[in-house]
Amino acid sequence: MPQSIEQATFHNSFVDELPGEASMDNRPRQVPGAAYSRVLPTPVRQPRLLAWSEELAAELGLSRPPEQGPAVDVLAGNLVTETMKPFAARYGGHQFGSWAGQLGDGRAMSLGELSAVDGSPREIQLKGAGPTPYSRRADGRAVLRSSVREFLCSEAMHWLGVPTTRALSLVTTGDLVVRDMFYSGNPQPEPGAIVARVAPTFVRFGNFQMMTAAGELDNLRTLADYVIRRYYPELGEPSAAVYVRWFEEICRRTAVMIAHWMTVGFVHGVMNTDNMSILGLTIDYGPYGWLEPYEPGWTPNTTDFSHHRYAFGQQPRVALWNLVQLGRALSPLVDNVEELNAGLDRYNTTLNETRRELYGRKLGLTSFTSAEDLALLEVLPEALADGVVDMTLFFRRLSHLAPTLITQPEQEEALLAELVRETSYVELGPIGQQHLLPWLRRYTARLRQETTDPDAIQTGMLAANPKYVLRNYLAQQAIEAAETGDLTLLNRLMQVLKAPFDEQPEHNELAAKRPEWAREKPGSATLSCSS
Repeated sequence: MPQSIEQATFHNSFVDELPGEASMDNRPRQVPGAAYSRVLPTPVRQPRLLAWSEELAAELGLSRPPEQGPAVDVLAGNLVTETMKPFAARYGGHQFGSWAGQLGDGRAMSLGELSAVDGSPREIQLKGAGPTPYSRRADGRAVLRSSVREFLCSEAMHWLGVPTTRALSLVTTGDLVVRDMFYSGNPQPEPGAIVARVAPTFVRFGNFQMMTAAGELDNLRTLADYVIRRYYPELGEPSAAVYVRWFEEICRRTAVMIAHWMTVGFVHGVMNTDNMSILGLTIDYGPYGWLEPYEPGWTPNTTDFSHHRYAFGQQPRVALWNLVQLGRALSPLVDNVEELNAGLDRYNTTLNETRRELYGRKLGLTSFTSAEDLALLEVLPEALADGVVDMTLFFRRLSHLAPTLITQPEQEEALLAELVRETSYVELGPIGQQHLLPWLRRYTARLRQETTDPDAIQTGMLAANPKYVLRNYLAQQAIEAAETGDLTLLNRLMQVLKAPFDEQPEHNELAAKRPEWAREKPGSATLSCSS
């Protein structure tokens, strides 16, 4: 039987098995020698449940709570039960390529772990629950706009099949939080909120970087052994050889995640090493965005506008750079540092293989290994950028066209022209079509070589090309409505995004191209790290 979260028994392996400090002192400071600091959430004035993931709750064996009460008090940080040992993790990281020293959970606190119905551990973490020793000059809070975005996108990515952390609940606090949304010298009070995030663990690359940078090699080994024994038991008991295999597996998982990002059009926006999960999960939904016009150089993060380090097309390279930094942090654990290069090679190989596999499904090609196929994939980004097409809409429409393109070649030119016209954000003349239309003709010729039934090809493509993603302007509209107390669009998006590959014709407008008014609108087109 499902139980309410305040009645659940929490486990505390991170606190029980790793070195930490238990002073409960939330003052910002350096915390040498610790993997975590014990903390207590700071109570909020009037917590109310705003959103709840029924499916994730079922996995955890939890029942939906009423709008207010003991369960919501837990989810807001107002109630800490006897089995919880809340903590904030200590970690460091490279931010925009520069070493930033100690960072840590500045506005997140983990309550402990629950055992899911299948027996696996799930850490429950409150984002926005108040200050910790790692908050630096901040207040440890989060605002409603960023919390809505994190809640919706965590669950949307899960239903798309992208490796990700999850979100259980969204609670408003009844308090106001002052934020300068674009660091423009114009701070404003905004409604506060707290998201309950869920993952097997929230350990990041930066946890290991911090210990190596501080010369805490015993703690480095203890943390590595904890992660291997608990989350990578198939590798065997920790040893120098196992550390090498472990790093290779982290590289593999990271590559799979990045390949998924690149084939659904997701832009993380702030791929610092402290925002990289040791499990290869998408973590920390801050200034993320979804490609609308296909622009490899696009980033939603205003903080990154000068260098575009974390732009869409840069994500595979940045992930590799981040893995190099992790490898350096783990190097004291291995006998021969050169052995770690196998992990970096595995990243490149897995990224290419997974990308080919995912694009093969998107394009309806059962075999995607010939030199001709690889050449077709190689020039695809340039073709999509040339057409300034809406990535999600383009592949969905192509899925519907595939059977006709196969069986009625005489209609090819008209169908391809219509596809480009319907999915592009610009009026295309001959110059603007110099790459996209020729690519589509080559692709159509290749598609006709398939021996699978055309209807079966279409079915497979529709299962690989989502109709619905969390478009930036839709998230912003849901935020603006929620700030007035209207949850209609928030609830609607929650339901639609659970079935992103289904037609759901009654929700067609949620699959439309970005409207012109949203092209430059703050929140719809640009965001910052402020929350």
